[in-house]
Amino acid sequence: MKNDLAARRLERAWTQADLATALGVSRQTVISIERGRFDPSLPLAFLIARAFGCAIEDIFTPD
Repeated sequence: MKNDLAARRLERAWTQADLATALGVSRQTVISIERGRFDPSLPLAFLIARAFGCAIEDIFTPD
């Protein structure tokens, strides 16, 4: 699954650690999602979308 999480995070001047803290996950989890190594669970995807004020489909797209 592709995502534009890193670009959205950088637009807000958030570090990976900032986002990880807001989501209640480790920084390594954020890194893995951004690099496409890990697809988040549905509850985590909802948290990510809520953090950016958008829909899940705006961040994540199928390959």
